[in-house]
Amino acid sequence: MSATELTRSMSDLGLLGGGPQSLPRLLYSRQEAGAIWAALPSGSVMEALDFDASRATTEKLLSSDYRVIHFATHALVDNERPQLSGLVLSMVDKHGNPQNGFLNLQDIYNLDLSADLVVLSACETGLGKDYGGEGLVGLTRGFMYAGAKRVVASLWSVSDMATAELMRRFYQGMSQEGLRPSEALRQAQIQMWKQQRWKSPYYWAAFQIHGDWN
Repeated sequence: MSATELTRSMSDLGLLGGGPQSLPRLLYSRQEAGAIWAALPSGSVMEALDFDASRATTEKLLSSDYRVIHFATHALVDNERPQLSGLVLSMVDKHGNPQNGFLNLQDIYNLDLSADLVVLSACETGLGKDYGGEGLVGLTRGFMYAGAKRVVASLWSVSDMATAELMRRFYQGMSQEGLRPSEALRQAQIQMWKQQRWKSPYYWAAFQIHGDWN
């Protein structure tokens, strides 16, 4: 069922091409994960990479007491049919067998989260469809409805390399300097703006924090 849902979502967005396997590799996601791991206290992090980044692992993580949950993966955001939006996890296991790896919006709404912060480190995760007085319905809304106090999400297609650098600075600010998430994100963005390589807002301004700013 999950593969069918993912194929339908990609088709609706005009991304189907060669099927789910045509999604490009995120070359800097492992670097991003390593930088976050290094910034946080030893023993406080659960890391799930490659085949371990599965739906089963994610559901276990989301039902745990972790205060911060970070996704560095592909996100499919359908602004016309938000029910087709979701996060793409590993679609095969370590033996190459197909597995349920698409966490769709309905799945997210059905979660019961206690996390202080969910970070959606992927493209356009802050977008959705505006239903008048209901506001934007999308991944950010889904995680907040599920119980997350804050969600960091992006407004446009982001640079894989720049995002890894931004997230490194963001987590260092929270863990090593004791900054609140909103302060840490602002500081990380200012630091990147001051560097010639990352000066353009394209590299750092896409990520916004939603929910509790304290």
